[in-house]
Amino acid sequence: MTETFSSQSTDSFRELLTLGKCNILVTTYQAGQVVVLRPQGQGINTHFMAFDRPMGIAKRNNELAIGGASSITTYRNLAAVGPKVGQGDHVDACYIPRKQHVTGQIDIHEMGYDKFDKLWFINTKMSCLCTLDSDHSFKPEWRPPFITAYDLTDRCHLNGLGFRDGVPRYVSMLGAYDEPGGWRKNKISGGQIMDITTNEVLVDGLCMPHSPRWYKDALWFLSSGSGQLMKMELGQSPEVVAELPGFARGLDFIDRYAIIGLSQIRESSTFAGLPLTKRVEERQSGVWVVDTANGQIVAFLVFTGNVQEVFEVKVLPHQFAAILDMQSPFLPSSYELPDFVLNNLAPVDPVQGPLEAASRAHVNGELDDALKQYQELLKHFPDHQVVNHQYGVCLVDSKRWDEAIEQLLKVLKNSPDNAEAMNSLGCAYLEKIDHVQAMQWFEKSIATDQQFAQAHFNRGMLLLKQRDYEAGWKEYDWRWQTPQFVPFKCDKPQWHGEDISDKIILVHSEQGNGDHIQFWRFLPLLAEKCKELIYFGPENLAPLVAEIEGVSQSRIPGALSKDLFDMYCPLMSLPRNLGITLDNLPAPKRYINIPKQVVVSELKGDYKVGVAWAGSPTHVNDANRSMPIKNMLSITKNSDAQFYSLQMPLSGEDRDLLKKHDVIDLEPELPGYARTAALVDQLDLVITVDTAIAHLAAALGKPTWILLDRNSDWRWHESGDDSQWYPTVKLFRQSASIDWSEVIDQVRDELNAHRQ
Repeated sequence: MTETFSSQSTDSFRELLTLGKCNILVTTYQAGQVVVLRPQGQGINTHFMAFDRPMGIAKRNNELAIGGASSITTYRNLAAVGPKVGQGDHVDACYIPRKQHVTGQIDIHEMGYDKFDKLWFINTKMSCLCTLDSDHSFKPEWRPPFITAYDLTDRCHLNGLGFRDGVPRYVSMLGAYDEPGGWRKNKISGGQIMDITTNEVLVDGLCMPHSPRWYKDALWFLSSGSGQLMKMELGQSPEVVAELPGFARGLDFIDRYAIIGLSQIRESSTFAGLPLTKRVEERQSGVWVVDTANGQIVAFLVFTGNVQEVFEVKVLPHQFAAILDMQSPFLPSSYELPDFVLNNLAPVDPVQGPLEAASRAHVNGELDDALKQYQELLKHFPDHQVVNHQYGVCLVDSKRWDEAIEQLLKVLKNSPDNAEAMNSLGCAYLEKIDHVQAMQWFEKSIATDQQFAQAHFNRGMLLLKQRDYEAGWKEYDWRWQTPQFVPFKCDKPQWHGEDISDKIILVHSEQGNGDHIQFWRFLPLLAEKCKELIYFGPENLAPLVAEIEGVSQSRIPGALSKDLFDMYCPLMSLPRNLGITLDNLPAPKRYINIPKQVVVSELKGDYKVGVAWAGSPTHVNDANRSMPIKNMLSITKNSDAQFYSLQMPLSGEDRDLLKKHDVIDLEPELPGYARTAALVDQLDLVITVDTAIAHLAAALGKPTWILLDRNSDWRWHESGDDSQWYPTVKLFRQSASIDWSEVIDQVRDELNAHRQ
């Protein structure tokens, strides 16, 4: 499972980007992601890239710069690489990392290039405006006249930077103070916009101003604390153009439309008492579009997953842009060369180009097209080992198991030491539910290449599925050496089960929300063995895990002090280190509690049933584990129960179907798992596919019916209708058929019998 990064948008949002032939780049330091918003088909494609605390963005022709936790990374647009990176042949720009300049932790805020291509950025900790210097971490160029000395104490919270006529001209700050953290004294009305050429205060009395921009002969800026877009023309007083449902940061323009980033903001001392918190109870996180001609909100995109805060938005002049991180496998084979080198390149391998095209189609999920391209290549190069192997893998991905097995055996006949082909064979047999053959091929793969992490990991999941937890956990730890897992970066030692009675340990979450909830049961056991337990996980789960017995602190993504803890451990490595098998697996009826401050609506009905029919679309097995809404809603027929939808996000068509079946939609109240838990806790029964809702309901001790596909996840084992993890769970499994109708019929019959 993975973190949930998802969004919903209006049709007008897509239309604006399509007609404007542009994308929007978004940074969210809270979620640690750089996001590209791109129109695709009838919706918006959101591409997320992990980045260490991304904030300011600067752009110029063919180049981007992004400010992070302690460095600035520069990206170059190599458009020719775009179609090769697995995001479709229509990619017309591809930004790849070119260099990284380490600045130290200075809390970089807004950035921009001047007309001489010099990069300027706000150094918020030192209350100054800086440029890059190859001999130093940075070079201060300007500071507010009231700042008397440099230090790292964020005296005025300098944050926004605006250019005029190609040079830096305007800055915003939250308070004109010359003492450590002084700006916090008057968040409500201490903010200013200043002209750095004259040191004149152009506007004061603002509530947390941000993002000054000179556009069409006027100064535009955001009053973040009141959620307002403001405009000031020369010689005029500032006016409110639009009020928005979130904390506003990040401003750009497409013609007459203002593109604005919004954040939900946390209820904390920093944001307490702001006009926005009084005006808007349910604040949004996303990108809003305002028509500057009349102040009307004409479009928006709202993040529905783990993105609660946006810092910067930047319009990119591309129809479908890609951006690659430092770990991208395409970097080693991507070059930007002078013309004289390009004119003297050797002839291209006749297989390489067509193979890359087939591989792109394969990665993009265009499997039928990829199969045709592989087959065409094999007509001309029938003995090419790479083509034969990739063709076999594509057959596996296309669910053509028997053909895949035949092809991969052919590969092994010509290349008997191909451990990857053996592993792929194991995957094919696994999908055929032939676990004996699958295990044999995983083990042959490991015997051929003892360090082949993917085969170890696959074997581990199969062992766990077969209830062999002792061997399974050991193999499962190989996940950190596979491409789909990124290890936690830390200079402290990792705990492997040794005595830690005098140590403070940090447990970091991993994988999806359901995994977090399922494995929280081990935290009290660990707390008994250590001096103190700190949990590090996503913000939407933080209030719930804070209530787990033994957790002293619940931390969310952000900077961690080196003195905070002595050791760390990944959450899903706890059972191995604690020696957990099925014989001693802790399975309390209920182990999570709802924070007292959480208040939700009271649900009505004599017998209340919650339903969820789909998980995150990014999950590797989502196509199999999720079902169409119509299947799930068919259980409501002839039932006297009151049904509630626990699903998010929902489409307009989904909402219409819910109304038709008299199912009450809870989506507006679901954001944040503590709120969801408070709603689920009022239900009498939850019926769901294998997603986080299943784990949440079961961990609350609710009767939970989980509907499983024929090749379900390891945690539900191979057979049986009960769960050794959750006492209140009943499992309904697909048989040999991949159709959900048989399962739905069983659930409907069980529900009717249950109510009689």
